[in-house]
Amino acid sequence: MESTPVLLESKSSPINLLNEMQQLRLLGHLCDVTVSVEYQGVRAEFPAHKAVLAATSKFFKEVFLNEEPVDGPRSNVFLNEVRVADFASFLEFVYTARVEVEEDRVQRMLEIAEKLKCLDLSETCFQLKRQMLESVLLELQNFSESQNSEEESAARPGTVPAAKAERDPPDCSGASPEGPAAKAKEKA
Repeated sequence: MESTPVLLESKSSPINLLNEMQQLRLLGHLCDVTVSVEYQGVRAEFPAHKAVLAATSKFFKEVFLNEEPVDGPRSNVFLNEVRVADFASFLEFVYTARVEVEEDRVQRMLEIAEKLKCLDLSETCFQLKRQMLESVLLELQNFSESQNSEEESAARPGTVPAAKAERDPPDCSGASPEGPAAKAKEKA
C-alpha cells in the first residue's frame, strides 16, 4: 500500500532564518565579507555574510561571483558615496525584511536600493512613497473641501439670491404685502 505524500511547510522558518542570520551578523559570527562605506569623509565598516548580500542584492551577487579567490577568511567591498546611516538601514532591511527610517530618508533608501539592485527594498520604498503621496493628496482634497464649505456658508447668511430680490422688492413699511400667512412661511 502506497502512502500519499504530504507537504511539511513552516510558516515561521523564513522569519526564524532571518532573525538568526541577523544575530550572527550583529555578533560578527561567520561573517565572510566586510563592506566599507564612505560619504564625505565619514567611513564605517560592516561585517556581513556574502550569501545574504548576494541573495538580496544583484550588485553584491555580481561582485561575489566575479571576485578572485581570497587568501583570507574575509573579503572586502568598498562603496563610496554611500552614507553610513543609509547602508546600516539597508543591511537591517536585508537581514530582517524591515527597517524604520524618517520620511525624508525614503528617497535616499530608494536610491541605495537602486544602486545596490535590491528589488525588495525598491518595491517597499515605491509602495511607501505612493502611500505618502496619496495621504498628501487626500489631505489637500479635505482641506480644499473644507475651504469650499466655509466659503459657501460665509456667503449664505446675509445674502438674498438675485432672482428672489428682483421678484420681491423689500417693503420699507415693515408690513408684508401677503399678510400674516406669508410672514409665518418666512419664519418657518
